[in-house]
Amino acid sequence: MLDAVEALAAGLERLAPGRFDLLHAQDCIAATAGLRLRERTGIPLLRTVHHVDDFATPALVECQRRSIVEPDGVLVVSRTWRRTLRRDFGVRAEVVTNGVDAARFRRPPDADGARLRRRVGATDGRFLFLTVGGIEPRKGSLELVEALARLRRCVEPAPVVAVVGGHSFQDHGPYRERVLARARELDVAMGRDLVLLGTVPDDEVPRWYWAADAFVFPSVKEGFGLALLEALAAGLPVVATDIPVFREFLVPGEHALLTPPGDPEALAEAMASLVRDPRERGRLAERGPALAARYRWDETARQHEAVYARMVALRSRRGA
Repeated sequence: MLDAVEALAAGLERLAPGRFDLLHAQDCIAATAGLRLRERTGIPLLRTVHHVDDFATPALVECQRRSIVEPDGVLVVSRTWRRTLRRDFGVRAEVVTNGVDAARFRRPPDADGARLRRRVGATDGRFLFLTVGGIEPRKGSLELVEALARLRRCVEPAPVVAVVGGHSFQDHGPYRERVLARARELDVAMGRDLVLLGTVPDDEVPRWYWAADAFVFPSVKEGFGLALLEALAAGLPVVATDIPVFREFLVPGEHALLTPPGDPEALAEAMASLVRDPRERGRLAERGPALAARYRWDETARQHEAVYARMVALRSRRGA
């Protein structure tokens, strides 16, 4: 990690003089490099904290702490994390919301997901749930496997869960092995019931939303839940966990079915209700695009521009 910080700081120092008014970092490594750049050049640092990780390695714990408490400005993407940073770090952060490219994810009338459905075995009437984010603790992957095992016993034919993504800054190898071992114990077959797609080409991402019948997102921790917005924009009915950050934009029962985090039985029941009830799926799917349309990237950009302008003006006054 230290080598990465040094390399990034050196590269930034070569680029920055006279070219940039501030540096905006999205993670603790980039922020640490930015702090070193600030020491050498005076360029202020802005950090967006998407969520606080439960690091165990002392170096990463300290990297995260410094990247939250030492920048010149801190942004978060939800009110939940603004409260957390104030409580746990004494930092006053400003909320700049996420957005979604609604036009990119809007399901076209001629969308045909047959090829992708065949790829994961969602044929012959098998219901396809999509989730995004890989196998890791904060995504509730173990609970999803437990729920899928329950679902296989009460729904015929058994549904398929396809998982897109999986690249992570942290090593979730031990947790992943635990999840896969539990899947084997429960006779949840990899490649048949649970399909791990990994990172897919960017232009293929919307097509997975269009190919799916519903979206499931059993996270126990999120910064905001951008994948939820993408699913809503695509007109997918959603099952998610009832955590504070989702409550900031989802109304339970109106925009999604919300279940207690860490409760695979409740998750399975909600998933089963979508499989069995096409009217419920249609009702939720109809409301998703309008909600997603409230969160636009151009508004996110406008909020960032206002923050940048204030920071640059403050630096100019201090310099004067």
